[in-house]
Parts: sequence; C-alpha cells; structure tokens
Amino acid sequence: MIRGCCLCKHVIYEYSGSIEEVVICHCDQCKQAQGTPFATNAPIDTTMFKFLKGEEMLTTYFSSPNKKRVFCASCGSPIYSQRTDLPEKIRLRLGTVTEGDIPTPNYQIYCTSKSNWFELDDEKPKYDNNRG
Repeated sequence: MIRGCCLCKHVIYEYSGSIEEVVICHCDQCKQAQGTPFATNAPIDTTMFKFLKGEEMLTTYFSSPNKKRVFCASCGSPIYSQRTDLPEKIRLRLGTVTEGDIPTPNYQIYCTSKSNWFELDDEKPKYDNNRG
C-alpha cells in the first residue's frame, strides 16, 4: 500500500498496488513543472489508485496536446501526469509519497537535457531521450 499527499494535505491518495518501476526524468518540462533538476515518477495503474480526500482540489494543466499535469490548486504540489492516449496509466510523482515502499530508480531518461550543474553518478541505465 502506498499513500501520499500534497504539501497542504488537502489532497490525499492511496495506491493499492506496488511500485515496480521508478524513472528519473531530466526533460525540460519535468524540471520546470517540479522546480527541481529532475522528476522522479512511477507509472501506475489507475484502477488501483484512488483519492481519499481532496479530489475536488485538483487542477489540470496540459503541457502538450496529449499530456496533462495534475496538481493541488491550493499548494501547487504536482500529484501525477497522464497521457490522454494511455488513460489506464498515470505517472505518480514520488515526492508526494508519505507511506509505503518505493524501490530505487530503474533508469534515467532525457539525460541530454539534464541540468549542467547536476552530475549523474549512479550505475543505472541512462537514455538520451525516452527509453527506446
């Protein structure tokens, strides 16, 4: 069981599955949306994800025609992103997780876009663009 919330705790969620894949993304959109040198995401199944509180506090921004970013309208915490052509999956923002087991990242993507002041120093696979 995974649980998490936004900064102001108006939005609280639960995921009844387990996190199997953790991805670090260095693309410019993720950096700007998170305000950090990368985003740490986990693709999860929407059928096992539910909001326990505050779903009405969520707002959406389409950063590209088929990708929405969902965040708390009160504090701005990013909760997940989702592609409109993959409605059965969301990419959960792991910085919002407060309970549960999160494995170490599996790989990093968009490494050519990484912040020039940030060093990639682990042994995990790294891809210049999306994996593949």
